[in-house]
Amino acid sequence: MSSSDQQAAAPADAEVPAEHEVPDDLRLAAGFPAATREAWRELVAGVLRKAGREDLPDPVEDALRVPVATGVSVAPLYTAEDAGDLPAAVGVPGLAPFVRGSWPGSAGGDVPGGWDVRQRHAHPDVALTREAIAADLENGVTSLWLELGEGAVPVDALGDVLADVYLDLAPVSVSGGLSTAEALLAHVAGRTDLAPGGSLGLDPLGVQAASGEEQDLTGLAGVARRAPAGWRTVVVDATVFHDAGASAVEELGCSLAAGVAYLRALTDGGLSTDEAFAALEFRYAASADQFTTIAALRAARRLWDRVGEVSGASPDARGQRQHAVTSSVMTTRRDPWVNMLRTTVACFAAGVGGADVVTVQPFDAALGLPDAFSRRIARNTQNLLVEEGHLARVLDPAGGSWYVESLTDALAEAAWSWFTEIERAGGLAAALGSGLVRDRIAAAWDARAERLAHRTDAITGVSEFPNLTEKLPERQPAADLHPTGGLPRVRAAQAFEELRDRADAAERRPTVYLATLGPIARHTARATFAGNLFQAGGVATPSGDGASGLAEAGTTVACICGTDKDYAESAATLAAELRAAGATAVWLAGKPSLAIEGVDGYVYAGCDALDVLQRVHEELGVSGDFRGNRRMDGEEERP
Repeated sequence: MSSSDQQAAAPADAEVPAEHEVPDDLRLAAGFPAATREAWRELVAGVLRKAGREDLPDPVEDALRVPVATGVSVAPLYTAEDAGDLPAAVGVPGLAPFVRGSWPGSAGGDVPGGWDVRQRHAHPDVALTREAIAADLENGVTSLWLELGEGAVPVDALGDVLADVYLDLAPVSVSGGLSTAEALLAHVAGRTDLAPGGSLGLDPLGVQAASGEEQDLTGLAGVARRAPAGWRTVVVDATVFHDAGASAVEELGCSLAAGVAYLRALTDGGLSTDEAFAALEFRYAASADQFTTIAALRAARRLWDRVGEVSGASPDARGQRQHAVTSSVMTTRRDPWVNMLRTTVACFAAGVGGADVVTVQPFDAALGLPDAFSRRIARNTQNLLVEEGHLARVLDPAGGSWYVESLTDALAEAAWSWFTEIERAGGLAAALGSGLVRDRIAAAWDARAERLAHRTDAITGVSEFPNLTEKLPERQPAADLHPTGGLPRVRAAQAFEELRDRADAAERRPTVYLATLGPIARHTARATFAGNLFQAGGVATPSGDGASGLAEAGTTVACICGTDKDYAESAATLAAELRAAGATAVWLAGKPSLAIEGVDGYVYAGCDALDVLQRVHEELGVSGDFRGNRRMDGEEERP
């Protein structure tokens, strides 16, 4: 019987069971009082006061704000009122202002069903590079990024390296300057079947930023005229600023300033405004701070659209083409396997943020040249997200999130302010020459370095949960391909790793004896905390009850671990016993407000861990200069 027959056969006055009734207004939380921001604030204030916070800001959520970039912080709660006028601000995917994506129909534009999976190659051995390229292209990589020049792929071997590559299917991007661009142009001369999306990789302002030497932009238009159809001539590589310690605000602002400088050079050389826009692509760093990365990529497209609008470019030309590369700053040499997790989060953020091209750096990038395994993991990270995670099947997944939309707007406003400051200073080249850019990035890095030192920005496997017995994979050293003399290059883990290196190189591993008070249940928490902190500097931490194990530990530095109650009763006595047993320095796991007699220093959550570790190294006679997170002109801490 059909459904219509069933309805006809049913009695007209048949009653619908109560459990099947559907109310006109379905409210899932109808049985609960309405939640308000004020009620939430009262609850938050109560929790903070219980934690000892009496002087609270107004509004109270400002006490829980976390900085993510210069002048930009995130709150613990976002509602619709924080997102502003969403439709007007973000538009729709594929249309100005391109916040929700530059390319309609897919997340990657040129690659149906995904973004362009680009793998970087810089191995100077031509045979190995050819083999690696073949493996990449057979297993999910859709485009190539070649570093050409001394210490990398030889320029004169470009033809050999690309001999087996179908350039009508896999676009190629190169880095290395005008000579490498000319080599690629010569290799593809006369071909009209090249896959779109390739790049000649010219970035003279990036070279100036890295080297400190002024560059000539006048020849860019001539090269752009010779570029194959669908290829980009200039790469605005903002990672040079990110690698110097810039936050997302400085990275975005400097990229806008570089892009505007290139537009001027290209149009002065005879290109139309639309042709100049079509000659540029932008390269940004993607970090494990996923929401900041997502919002930064969205903000970059909005800002570039505004530049295009003011410049008179047509709406179709103003969509920014983005190449996201997982951050070098977040990459660690110690416990490098954790880098797989960091790059996975960063790749996820790049995809959600709408990047057209994504490069995942191998997990061992900070150790040297990657091997076949690390390259496989790098490309499969992207394959997993695209093929199994179906991440690219949704346009702008973060769109409409009150948090992401608010953060996108905040980053855009702050970056535009920084961009206009650079323009008032005469443009990026002048701002680089005057030191304006250097000083601004240095301030951003100093703020980040302070959080790293206090471990409020934790680095798993390095500043938190280090493994002193780890055996690092061996890799062939990589040549330093970056110019020196300009902006420095930094890594978040460099200070802690430097201390680890010093400790490993010592004739005998430095040791701090953890002198515990009371039963295990009472001292375990602080003993674990103290051990974790000292091990971040390569210091071993044997433990024992009281002062009895100091001699066996073979050290003259101890740290008392217990509860505040135990400290009040016997910590001063234990400190005296430790000194009688040979200790020359006694630390205590707890706040300085405890003021225990005979204690030289305190370790606690939020303390300056780098300062503590450096003092311990000095107390134990560990030699070597400590550079820490200081920025050195034109230098990078190298493995």
